This record gives sequence, C-alpha cells and structure tokens, in this order.
Amino acid sequence: EVLLETKINVLNSNEHELEVNLGYDEIQPEIDLAYKKEGKSIEMRGFRKGKVPIAMIKKVYGEAIEYRASEDIANKKFWEIVHEQNLKPISTPKMTDINFERGVKLFFKIQYEVMPELELKGYTDNEIQKFEWKVTEEQVDAEVLSLRRRNATEEEDSTVEDEFSVITVDLQRLDKDNNPTGDDKKGLVIDLSDERVNRQIVENAKSKKINDVFGFSFKDSKEIEENGEKKIVEEEFNYNAAITAIKKLILPEMNDEFVQKITKDKFKTVTDWKDNIRFGIQDYYNRQSDDLYMNSLISTVVKNNDFEPPHGYVHKILDNMVELAEEKAKREGNRLFDAKEVEKQLHQRAEWNAKWQIIYRSIAKKENISVDESELKTIAEKEATETGISVEKLIKFYKDTNKEDMMLEDKVVDFLKANNNIKTVTPEDIKSKTKESEE
Repeated sequence: EVLLETKINVLNSNEHELEVNLGYDEIQPEIDLAYKKEGKSIEMRGFRKGKVPIAMIKKVYGEAIEYRASEDIANKKFWEIVHEQNLKPISTPKMTDINFERGVKLFFKIQYEVMPELELKGYTDNEIQKFEWKVTEEQVDAEVLSLRRRNATEEEDSTVEDEFSVITVDLQRLDKDNNPTGDDKKGLVIDLSDERVNRQIVENAKSKKINDVFGFSFKDSKEIEENGEKKIVEEEFNYNAAITAIKKLILPEMNDEFVQKITKDKFKTVTDWKDNIRFGIQDYYNRQSDDLYMNSLISTVVKNNDFEPPHGYVHKILDNMVELAEEKAKREGNRLFDAKEVEKQLHQRAEWNAKWQIIYRSIAKKENISVDESELKTIAEKEATETGISVEKLIKFYKDTNKEDMMLEDKVVDFLKANNNIKTVTPEDIKSKTKESEE
C-alpha cells in the first residue's frame, strides 16, 4: 500500500515542482464522489436515468470515470498540500506529469512559481527630488476670471473690441496655394475668452466687424506609415473666417455680493473666497507633488533592484489588467476593444508591477513589516458601525479582496519615505538649470 509521499524539487530560483505519490485508499473518497456525480446522468437498459447500480457503472464505465477524475483529484490534492505546507505559489500552477494506476496509486508533478529571494540593495538613503510649487496671484486671478466668465451675460455687438467676445463664423479651408478646398464649416461659435482657442484667431479677430473676413492657421501632427515604418509628420491648416455675428461678454462685477451668489453664501467676502481658491490650487499642487515623489521613490527602488520577474507571475498580472481594461471598454460602449493589442500595450507595465510587488514584499520580509489580524479587526470594527455589516464578514471580505496586501504595500511605502532623503526642487531651480545648460 502506497502512502502519501511528497517531494519538492527546486528547478530554479523562481520555480519549484511538487511531486506527489498517493495510495489508492487515500483517493478512494474522491473516486466514490466521481461515481456518484457521473452516475446521475448515466442510462442503461432496464434502469432509469441516474438509477444504475454503482457496481454496473464501475464494470462498464469505471476505467473512463476514474481516469477523468484523477486530474481533478490531483489538482485538489495539490492545493490541500499547498495550504498544509504553506508553499505560496504566485502564479497559476502547471501540471507536468500524471500517472494513475487504477486500484493502485495516483502520481503527479505540478510546477509552480515562487517569490524569488532578492539580495536587496539601494532601497534606503537615496536622494529623491520632490517638486514644490507655490500658488501665484496670477493663478488665483486667472481662476477668478474664469469663474466670472462662466457667469457672464452676452449682448449683441457690432465690433470685436477684445477677447471678451463671442463670435459666430463661417470657415473656409484653403490649400497651400490659398485656394478653397471645399471643406467649409458654417455657424461655428468661438468664445475668444477661452484660453484653449488658437491665439491667432483671438488676435486676428480683434477690431473686425460683422461680414469682415480674417485668416488664421495652425499646425497639427499625425502618424503615418511610410515604407513599413511609422513616423510623425506635421500638417498645416489654413482658414478664412467670415464673421456673421458678434456678442460681447459682460462680466459680473467682482464684489462681495457676487461671491455670496456663486458660492450660495458659503463665502461672504471676496478676500475669503480668494483665500479658498488659493488653498484649493495649493492643495492640488501638494497632492501632485506627493504623487510624483512617491512614483520617483518607488521607481528608484525598482531600478536599484532590477531583475527578471517570473514570467507566469507577469502574465497573471497582465491578464488582470487586460480584464479590467475590457470591463472599462464595455462600460464606455467601446465595441472595438482588441484584447491582443491591449495586451501588447500593457505588457511592460505588468512587468514593472510584478517587479515592484516582489520587491516590496521582500523589503517587508527583511524589515519585519507585517499586517496582523488585529489591524484588520480595528478597520472592520469601524466599518461595521458605519455599514451594519458584521466584523467577521468584513474581515473575510478584506482577505478575499487582498486588503492585507494593499495595507502591507502602504506600510512599506511609509518605511521608504521615512528612510530616504528629500531634495526639494522649485520651478526657479529648474529655470536656473535650464538657463545654465543653454549658456
């Protein structure tokens, strides 16, 4: 009688193989379940469907049923051994050998990838740039002007006096010899105060009256394929614009009454409102700065510990990324989603993510950083009072959705922030360096 025998073969630093030998008695319960399951759909003369005696099923179909069941049993036993021996495969395992002898034994081999052991270096004491932006009064004034413009009224006018005008034009596209191409657009409305409008249009429209014509041009880049190679070419567009209507924007007066109106009395004075705008812009800059700093810090750590991640693990991450991209495309009604093309585009990112995930877990192991049950319980207790869901269900949900991994990653990032150095860089520093470089 063969008893359960397991052996782990180390194929390389990233890949192990579990070799298992099971006696027939040890898989008998699973074999019996396979007979019961398949017996429900078997028909034989003299018996109703699902009522054929097991003995007859074994005699006629036994060999086929047991061989079909053997692979499922091997997979089931593999995962039981994984949990018992805490093997921690990081990608989808692959069966490489199976040998089932009916009534005797089940032997199989399954290869699986493991988290590689890294010799970590350069993850502390790096000098990482952090950009520091300060809000200027010009930016605050620009935001105020934008809000006034959005609350402006319009009145008919005969002349374009300044950029606070809205014009309606008929466009005529010209070729390089200034001949009409036939590609005309009528009744196009252009708000000259919109900073996104081509500056040539704004400047060339000034002082013009209804029925006057002015010209403008702009260049745009596009990708073309030539002799099998893709390249970027610049195309110039030339237009004549005939003004058919002019409206002047009447901006609301900038006073406390206007502030109270547009903020619904949240702010009482112009000064308070401007302070809030200033705070909002600065908060945005600070968050952008923090994100850029964190990305630079993580990128530096990955660069200092570069290695080739396990291929199966990369593809596991890539499959998840493609699946998310496909779900997003469906939500947005994109019927032209090309999974193969998206896979190509995301492969490099998936590889980088695989490196970072392995590195941050290695750092956590080396620095004894962990997430224990009590931390999950604390979060669950807080959420339980807000949602009414039990603590036990929330903890199970956290584990099913890998919340522990996300918390561990956050802890490692906090460790890296505390153990690397910040070099503050301002826009003035960048301008100064650029000037020195040009000189």
